[in-house]
Amino acid sequence: MNSPADLDRLSEEEVRKLAARLMVEVRTKQTLIDKLTHENATLKRLKFAATSEIYTGEQQRLLFETLDMDMEAVSLEIKKLAPPAAGTRDKQQPKRTPLPPTLPRKDIHHEPASTVCRCGCQLQRIGEDIAEKLDYQPGVFTVERHVRGKWACRQCETLVQAPVGPHIIDKGIPTAGLLAHVLVAKYADHLPLYRQSDIFERAGLGIADSTLAQWVGQCGVQLQPLVEALREVLLKQTVLHADETPVQMLKPGNGKTHRAYLWSYCSTAFDPMKAVVFDFAESRGGRHADAFLSTWRGTLVCDDYSGYKALFRQGVTEAGCMAHARRKFHELWANHSSQIAEEALKLFGVLYEVERAAQDRDADQRYEMRQQQARPVADTLHAWLLAQRQRVPDGGATARAIDYSLGRWGALTRYLDDGALPIDNNWVENQIRPIATGRKNWLFAGSLRAGQRAAAVMSLIHSARLNGHDVYAYMKDILERLPTQPASRIGELLPHCWEPLD
Repeated sequence: MNSPADLDRLSEEEVRKLAARLMVEVRTKQTLIDKLTHENATLKRLKFAATSEIYTGEQQRLLFETLDMDMEAVSLEIKKLAPPAAGTRDKQQPKRTPLPPTLPRKDIHHEPASTVCRCGCQLQRIGEDIAEKLDYQPGVFTVERHVRGKWACRQCETLVQAPVGPHIIDKGIPTAGLLAHVLVAKYADHLPLYRQSDIFERAGLGIADSTLAQWVGQCGVQLQPLVEALREVLLKQTVLHADETPVQMLKPGNGKTHRAYLWSYCSTAFDPMKAVVFDFAESRGGRHADAFLSTWRGTLVCDDYSGYKALFRQGVTEAGCMAHARRKFHELWANHSSQIAEEALKLFGVLYEVERAAQDRDADQRYEMRQQQARPVADTLHAWLLAQRQRVPDGGATARAIDYSLGRWGALTRYLDDGALPIDNNWVENQIRPIATGRKNWLFAGSLRAGQRAAAVMSLIHSARLNGHDVYAYMKDILERLPTQPASRIGELLPHCWEPLD
C-alpha cells in the first residue's frame, strides 16, 4: 500500500487495523531510538565525565577505544532508524586529517569507458577529484645473504676468508631486527608468542612457538649484564619511586597459579636520568624490596605498604604519595557525594595547582614556590582534617580517609621541604600500568626465571620509552652491538646514554 488509491480500497475496519499497527511500529521504533540515544549519552558521559579520571594511562586508552567503537555503532543504528532529512549535513562529522605525505602512494585511475560525448564530440579533461584511502600490507620477510668469499694462494695453498661478526644468537637464523621485533611485540605490544607465530605465518613464514621461546630465552640471558648495569646506575640516584603489581605465576607440576609480584623502581620525573627497573619476585614480602635496594640510602617515594617499613628503620627516608590520600576522598565524593570529601578535594586541588606551575622549574625554585604557595594550604588542610576528625564517628569510610592522611602527614608533606621530591607516586604507577594491561599475554610460564627474564627485558624497553627512543630501534641496535661491546663500555648502551650509530 504505497498510494492513497490503495487506502481507498480498504474498508473502515481495515483502515483502523492498519492505523493501529503503524502506531505500534512508530512507538516501537521511537522506543528503540530513545534507548539508543540514552545509551549513546551514557557512553559519552563515561568518556568525558570527570569520573573518568580513575582510568589513566594505558588503561584509559583501552577504555576509550572501546567507548569510541560503541558510540560509532550506536550512532549508525540511530541514523538507520531515523535517517537525516534530505539535504541536511551532519555537523558532528569530524574533519579528516590528511595522510602523511611521506607514505608511498599508488595511483588507481578511474576513467570513463568512452571519452566521446553522446552528441559525437570529443570530451576534454578539465580536472580531477582525488580521495585518499589508507591501505596496509602484512609484514614481509627478507633474507640476508652473508657471502663470504674464499681466497686461496696457489703458491702456498693458504686459504683466506673474512670472518662474520658475532650475533646475539650465534649460528642462529634470526637477525637482531627480527629478535627486537619479537621482544618489543611481546613485552611492549602485549602480543604473546603464539599470536606472533600466526602473524609470521600470514607474512609467509611460520615460526614455531617453541623456536620463538628459545630466542626470547637466549636474548634474556644476553641482555642481563645490561640490566644489571642499569640497576647500578639507578641505585646511584638519591630519590626513587617504588611500587608493585600482582601477576599470576604457574606452580610447577600442578598447573595452578599463585600470586607473584612485579616490583618497579624508577627515577623521578625531575631527574635528568630517566630509568625504570622491574624486579620479579614470588611474593609481596618486604624482603624483596630490601634485597633490591640493599645498601641504598636515599628518599623512597611509595605508598603505605608495610613491606617498605623495614627500609625506613634502616635509614631510608620515606616520602608519601599525596595521590593516595586524595584518592580516598575522591572515592567518598564519587560514591556518596560527601560534602567533607568535596571540601578536602578543593584543598588537594590547590596543592596540585602549585605543582603544575612548578613542574618546569629547577629544584630551588620549586622549593621556594612550595614554601610560599603550598605550605600555607597544607597547614590549612591539616588543621581542617584534625577538626573534621573530631566530628566524624570511628569506623566509617570518612574516618578512615582522614586517619590515612593524618597518620602519614609527615611523609605526605615531606616534598614541601625538598624541591627534588615529587608530590606523589604517580610517575612509577604510570610505568606499571602498561604491565597490568598485558599481564595476561606474558604469563610467566611456571618459573621464577621466566618472570625475571620478562622483568629484565621490560626494564630496557620501558626505560628506552622514558627517554623518548623508538623502542624497536633501540632494541635492534643494542642487540647488534652487545656481542662486541667491551664490558668497560657497556654503559654506552643504557637507554639514557644510548645514541644510534650513523
